[in-house]
Amino acid sequence: MRRTRYLDWPAFVHLETIALCNAACDFCPYPSLERKGTRMPDALIEKIIGDLSDIPPDVRFQLAPYKVSEPFLEPRLFDILERVNTRLPNAYISIITNGAALTERKIDQLRAVKNVAYLNVSVNFDNPEEYEAVMKIPFERTVRRLDVLHRRKLNGDLSFPVRLTRVSDNMLTDTRFVRWVQVTYPAFEPIVVNRNDWIGEVGTDAAAAEVPDVPCHRWFDMSITATGKVAMCCMDGEAKYPKGDVNTSHVLKIYNQPHLRRLREQLASRRAVGEPCNRCTYLNY
Repeated sequence: MRRTRYLDWPAFVHLETIALCNAACDFCPYPSLERKGTRMPDALIEKIIGDLSDIPPDVRFQLAPYKVSEPFLEPRLFDILERVNTRLPNAYISIITNGAALTERKIDQLRAVKNVAYLNVSVNFDNPEEYEAVMKIPFERTVRRLDVLHRRKLNGDLSFPVRLTRVSDNMLTDTRFVRWVQVTYPAFEPIVVNRNDWIGEVGTDAAAAEVPDVPCHRWFDMSITATGKVAMCCMDGEAKYPKGDVNTSHVLKIYNQPHLRRLREQLASRRAVGEPCNRCTYLNY
């Protein structure tokens, strides 16, 4: 990627407009998140969209309307996405949700959004016992949401791919989950993602123990929290390692700070670039 235009322009932007989730998963930092409940002011959302409009229209990038949050709990979500469609036609919308708040009305609203790249539903389990113990939301309600979503997908109402995801635990339960999705929801793609420790924010024995001897594609991202602080990356859940603050700085000026640009230009091993990357085991898509 060092020879691409993404040296100058972010390839992926997380925009957390409200730090709110209805789940309490033990593999996520949300349960102890300090900014929990923070709502980004409308004026700041407008500023960020304005900053991103300086990206040339022929440079495509992905925009995710969440960070450590559930996007469908944001009452302003579809108004925001309409503004993104209008003012950022080169932004492709990526959504990850737990699905519990994805009502049929919201599915209808989602159909009207342009440039949806994918919808990932973080389900994680194929049974109510494990699901409710870990996620702390009713399994049957989520299944009802999935049933409606699957019917709409089969009917051709959704043009974008829908994936049901799971945070990996072990080979046996991972395989069981994949098979459950294939049998129960054949129009959806099952995905198993690596478990991460969020740079030490979430204690887990199942995360990778060794820092990969490679660079990181997240150096080409911007991860904006509801406070306006820009986290180092998606794994910096609490924004303990901030790149800057969009309240006071242009989004692209933050992205192109010399020390951050060097990461993208040199693509050195994360083991050699200092904190926090030299402690991060993240290696997902």
